Amino acid sequence: MTALVTLRNVTKSYIRGKQKVEVLHGVDLEIEAGEFLALMGPSGSGKTTTLNLIAGLDQPTSGEVVVGADRIDRLSRGALANWRARHIGFIFQFYNLLPVLSAEANVEVPLLLTNLSGKQRRQRVQTALQLVGLADRAKHKPGELSGGQQQRVAIARAIVADPTLLVCDEPTGDLDRENAGEIMGLLQALNRSQGKTIVMVTHDPKAAEHASRELHLDKGRLAADEAGHTA
Repeated sequence: MTALVTLRNVTKSYIRGKQKVEVLHGVDLEIEAGEFLALMGPSGSGKTTTLNLIAGLDQPTSGEVVVGADRIDRLSRGALANWRARHIGFIFQFYNLLPVLSAEANVEVPLLLTNLSGKQRRQRVQTALQLVGLADRAKHKPGELSGGQQQRVAIARAIVADPTLLVCDEPTGDLDRENAGEIMGLLQALNRSQGKTIVMVTHDPKAAEHASRELHLDKGRLAADEAGHTA
């Protein structure tokens, strides 16, 4: 199989004051289409930096980042923004929903930049809300929904444009154990039944159990591969 995501000898460093801080040291990584990868590791290990490079939110200091047919490390800032809109669905720890909009209006936001008609957008939104089990909450605003329901709306928003890749940064970090389990079950179902490729950063071993593969980062380097738990 051809990898959907490839990182080749990727480094990332930042300048803080007069000091150069190296976050990633020569990372090599391949992610297959249809895979559900959990990136784990202690705080400061480079997990979120790696996720941001894969999602085109940041660019490496050196090395190659390839997603599909695109060398995204070579794209300009504007081209990268357009690329993200077409290919990446984002799910964060905090739901980032617009409080004045209904669930369906929040889900529709990514589609407003497309050429879809109003009818096509509504159909996409309805399908996405059905997939996350919230079709009956379409008219509710975020303040009228539980944390778990708000995260489901955020997931519907992430998948509504049918992205190539879902990137999740601590998607259960703000949820209790029961809701966290339901959200991870939903992500696992999207991976298995919809074939969505998912890359997730998490501190939570329980969340990582839903992935098909776990990788551990430590001090900016990848540890050996581990097979995930698919029970």
